[in-house]
Amino acid sequence: MSNSSSLKEFLLLAFADMRELQLLHFSLFLGIYLAALMGNGLIITAVACDHRLHTPMYFFLLNLSLLDLGTVSTTVPKSMANSLWDTRAISYSGCAAQVFVVVFLLGGEYSLLTVMAYDRFVAICKPLHYGTIMGNRACVRMAAAAWVSGFLHALIHTANMFSIPLCQGNTVDQFFCEIPQILKLSCSDSYLTEVGLIVVSVCLAFGCFVFIVLSYVQIFTAVLRIPSEQGRHKAFSMCLPHLAVVSLYISTSFFAHLKPPSISSPALNLVVAVLYSVVPPAVNPLIYSMRNKELKDALRKLFEYTIFQHLPL
Repeated sequence: MSNSSSLKEFLLLAFADMRELQLLHFSLFLGIYLAALMGNGLIITAVACDHRLHTPMYFFLLNLSLLDLGTVSTTVPKSMANSLWDTRAISYSGCAAQVFVVVFLLGGEYSLLTVMAYDRFVAICKPLHYGTIMGNRACVRMAAAAWVSGFLHALIHTANMFSIPLCQGNTVDQFFCEIPQILKLSCSDSYLTEVGLIVVSVCLAFGCFVFIVLSYVQIFTAVLRIPSEQGRHKAFSMCLPHLAVVSLYISTSFFAHLKPPSISSPALNLVVAVLYSVVPPAVNPLIYSMRNKELKDALRKLFEYTIFQHLPL
């Protein structure tokens, strides 16, 4: 039996044992990672450079892209490196850092998605007061609150998680350091404090979920009252991308952490973890740009500017 003070490293779950499959995993994750970097990088650049996108909605979208970039960069490169070099090891401090950053960014993203739902609610249901309610200072404070809430959430969970004695080995049944999987390594009842913190976090997350649902109930009620078809189409175009992102994030993350133990297995845990931590950062930019004319115009201008800058005179 080992305890947390004597552990120097953890062993992560490998996607495959065959060398060919390891290289396939590396290639797939590399493609997803590059797609996430390019998509989120383009959104950040477009929003920062185009003054027409300096509005609350795009300000929050820029913050979402930053969080997505951080999330995918925390988990994917290490997993790719392990497959490439045929190893499963991650240092104790590296695992703690990974837990902190993942919880920080995912918690911040959930808070930010809640703020974005409020932004859409005000824009659709209280358009005359939108400029007053969603002023520059208010937007900065809301975004800062989302980042700070994620940071505090991560600080509490990480500090508590790595103060728990671990005596069930050092094998983590996940491709990155995830709190539920590390809890399985804890001794007897020493994990109960962390379970209590997780329950509190789930309750807070459920409160945010209820707020998002109620916001969208009022949003769709207001949209259906809009007399013109063009007005309804514009309102839906503003809201549907955010609703799609929220649905993807909430459904996968809730299933990952609240699924019954009877259906739990390493393979299922692996797939679900990929769905909530890897897929959304790569897909979110596509979701937001598909139905958004302003963003597509800004990206087209960005491409044109880049191409013309490099054309020979």
